[in-house]
Amino acid sequence: MNLPLDVTSVTHSVQLAVAPVFFLTAVAGMISAVAGRLARIIDRARVLEDKVRASADQEVIDRLLVELTLLRKRGRIANFAIGCLGLCGFFIGVTIVSLFLGQAWEMQWPQIAVGCFLLGVLSFLVALGAFMWETVLATHLLNFKVLEMGREFRPGGASTRR
Repeated sequence: MNLPLDVTSVTHSVQLAVAPVFFLTAVAGMISAVAGRLARIIDRARVLEDKVRASADQEVIDRLLVELTLLRKRGRIANFAIGCLGLCGFFIGVTIVSLFLGQAWEMQWPQIAVGCFLLGVLSFLVALGAFMWETVLATHLLNFKVLEMGREFRPGGASTRR
């Protein structure tokens, strides 16, 4: 193994290895977004658990337990997405290392670089699918009937349309 000493070779090695780093930036952004959603899921679940403990009304308890079940499912999906994104980051990191070492030390690792990059992209796509699934499940908690019932709670029962 002979190390390249000329600036051109080192510069080309760095340029080749830096391109996937931009992908890592997207992965970090996605991890941040999903982790934020997971934190909100956990906070909401804690509030609902306290309400279940404090309530004596079985109908309210049943409704809260249904929502807690959905929150548990959403939390598991978010955890899965974060795991896929971590795996993606690992594969892209191995891609960067193999590209840099392959170029700098004239090692031929194209199969490793291509395989890891494709596995990273696949992991990212699976994480995006899980993220989309979690956001769809989040909308299942919305009860738009309350908007219609809102007219009944306004003084005089008057409806104001916007």
